[in-house]
Amino acid sequence: MPRYKPTNLAQDAFVAICFEKQILPGTFEYALHHLMEHEVDLSAFDAHYDNDLAGARAYHPKVLLKAVLFAYARGLIGSRRIERACRENVQFMALTGEAKPDHATIAAFISRSPEAIEAVFREVLLVCDQAGLIGREDFAIDGVKLPSNASKVWSGRHEELASKSRKLDRAVRRMLKAHRLADGREADSELEGHGARQIEKLKRQSAKIKAFLKETSPKLGPRGKERKSNLTDNDSAKLATGKGVIQGYTAVAVTDARHQIIVEAQAHGVPQEQELLKPVLEGLQESFQELDLCDNILADTRLSADSGFHSGENLEWLAAQHCDAYIADNLFRKRDPRFVDADKYKPPKPPPEHYRPNDFSYDPDRLTCVCPAGKSLYRNGANVRINGRCGIKFTAPKSACGPCRQRARCLKDVGQKSPRQVVFFREPAQEADTAVRRMREKIDSPRGRMLYGRRLGTVEPPFGNLRYHKGLDRLTLRGKAKVEGQWRLYALVHNIEKLAHYGEMRW
Repeated sequence: MPRYKPTNLAQDAFVAICFEKQILPGTFEYALHHLMEHEVDLSAFDAHYDNDLAGARAYHPKVLLKAVLFAYARGLIGSRRIERACRENVQFMALTGEAKPDHATIAAFISRSPEAIEAVFREVLLVCDQAGLIGREDFAIDGVKLPSNASKVWSGRHEELASKSRKLDRAVRRMLKAHRLADGREADSELEGHGARQIEKLKRQSAKIKAFLKETSPKLGPRGKERKSNLTDNDSAKLATGKGVIQGYTAVAVTDARHQIIVEAQAHGVPQEQELLKPVLEGLQESFQELDLCDNILADTRLSADSGFHSGENLEWLAAQHCDAYIADNLFRKRDPRFVDADKYKPPKPPPEHYRPNDFSYDPDRLTCVCPAGKSLYRNGANVRINGRCGIKFTAPKSACGPCRQRARCLKDVGQKSPRQVVFFREPAQEADTAVRRMREKIDSPRGRMLYGRRLGTVEPPFGNLRYHKGLDRLTLRGKAKVEGQWRLYALVHNIEKLAHYGEMRW
């Protein structure tokens, strides 16, 4: 039987280590170290320190930034986990110069520096461009919905929150009444203590809601409809995802097609991506102008986006910017001839339960209409316009629909009092020359389908890298500015990793 040399991984040892030799060329940590030491201007962080003449020395921003970015690259999010890694992990020691920042310092650094993080993001973007990693020919935009450090239990419109406060007050009154009725009986100290704590808890929750309603105004959407507020983080929103409803933010990224560099990253507490296209692209335009990379990047590159960003207002704005955009609508796949037989393996749809206009006997010459039960309908609208189409409306008399035995198949509700109405259109819809129609024709062309098909390979890899490989499953901060700063830190991790693999940092 062969014999092997023994190993003991649990054995501690004193080893002489040169920290500089632990940072190997071609790795993420080497690119991170080189950028923070030689390429990136970190003076934006200086505004947070006021210890020029008095006070203790602070950790240098490059030390904290290297620790946080390297931790995010290794799937470590919590500040306590980062603190422990700085004390125990050799690579963290090598990057930070054996600094040992505590978790409070790390957490404060991340949450207070969103503007400085944005400046670093743009600095690294400039390095990526100098390394030839940004093609500026084809951009793709997409978003991912991530939960944040807020509870959806404390979400609601102002009236709903006020109703919840009144409900809590009623619960307190019931508990106090029960306590008064129990006076004079044999007391249970443990039960009384539990009840008193519950009453104080409900009072605090009710007071919290009342203070919130007094200090804040209702959140309104673009059409003036009230959206749900949140007591914990009012910048966040309730977001519908494939795995249920979450309380969080929509993290948006614009990605360049050459090496999937994230050229713009923002986070918004908005449920609909349609509202985010304009602010994100305006931020991209501002960033490229500030870095002197391009005066009008929207006019000089192609842009692709999925149906979540499709709206007439967005398409008109892009047309005004002279942007060569390819944005799909909800019916894009159904119009694709390659998917014409996509439903052949699905079970056939059951026949409609209610009578449709085709089930009525309509005579366009005599302008008469007879329902499936043989009753004549009278004409009460000769020029009805619905979605740009002109038609004739017929209505059944109440005396015909009331005793009819087929009303269950004709009316949506058996108890409906109004009679059945039906419209027959006389002319096909004539769609105006709008941005929506032009985009539909553009994206349905062979060239449009080819260019839009590249979107998946441009914008999805960064999201897959950050969510799967880096373990980004939630955002740990509160407030739009702080959350956006954390999202940009993850975008920095992705871009620095690209520099390590493809840029000049390989040597």
